[in-house]
Amino acid sequence: MQPVLITLEEFIYQRQKDFPFASGELSGLLRDIALASKIIQRDLSKAGLVDHILGKTGSVNIQGEEVKKLDDFANNMLIQCLQTSGECCGVASEEEDTFISFHEKNRHQKSKYVVLFDPLDGSSNIDVGAPVGTIFSIYKRVSPVGEPCTNADFLQKGTEQVAAGYVMYGSSTMLFYTTGAGVNGFTLDPSIGEFCLSHPDVKTPNSEKTYSCNQGNYHSFENGVKEFINYCQSSEGKKPFSLRYIGSMVADFHRNMIKGGIFLYPNTADAPKGKLRLMYECNPLAFLQEQAGGKADWGGGRILEIQPKELHTRTPVFIGGENLVNRLLENLK
Repeated sequence: MQPVLITLEEFIYQRQKDFPFASGELSGLLRDIALASKIIQRDLSKAGLVDHILGKTGSVNIQGEEVKKLDDFANNMLIQCLQTSGECCGVASEEEDTFISFHEKNRHQKSKYVVLFDPLDGSSNIDVGAPVGTIFSIYKRVSPVGEPCTNADFLQKGTEQVAAGYVMYGSSTMLFYTTGAGVNGFTLDPSIGEFCLSHPDVKTPNSEKTYSCNQGNYHSFENGVKEFINYCQSSEGKKPFSLRYIGSMVADFHRNMIKGGIFLYPNTADAPKGKLRLMYECNPLAFLQEQAGGKADWGGGRILEIQPKELHTRTPVFIGGENLVNRLLENLK
């Protein structure tokens, strides 16, 4: 007998009791993000075949990075889908200098949420066909409903997230998300154009076999991080860990969440405050990791407890199975 397929739409409808205060808006936001990701996946699948998809736009984003055409496309698609539905009052993107407020009188006057996202994480992988992803985070606004959103709506601690997730575009397209009641994963079935439940109630194994980091920066790491990497390479008489590093945080995080392991991106001499973005990458993935039974720390405390001071705050991050993260933190002490 064929297993019953549960689509993302059906799953969200069944789980609305997890967030009854939302009255459907949060469910709508998750569907909007899923729709945008399907369109992004469609264009990613054409990379290398259509001239206008690959390459750079010639512009530079707020991070000082050259914007690729697909970065720009994914960013605009997410903004368009989220604005059209009317379920949120504003968005902030890694690709934008500041937040974008939606305040059309008849569409957004009752919107209760803001959405932050990294539209295409790991976009340097596009030209070689390696995995990339979209990361998103949803907060309930703190400014009065009916008025334009403010900076304060976005500068909330990660503990205030009401939902977070990511979409990974690789050999298959997968969407994983949490609303604070565990993590569930869905795989896109291209034959029907629907995300179907494939990974219910994900829990990260406390496996000590894999670590993920940009080891080319080893000599810039502080001593505690070096000691941890040395432990992984020697494993104190056991079989050494496998180093797995794709260069897309979503892909590295996804593998470790499913199979166990740790992802680390410490501060370096070139990035003394860390390189990865708190609001667009670290907070949403930390929320997911904790909901899957793992741990996320920056070396001085829980990632989700950081109070952001600006939209593009950066931080070191150590995220994965609890045992490995604790081991690294002991080295840092």
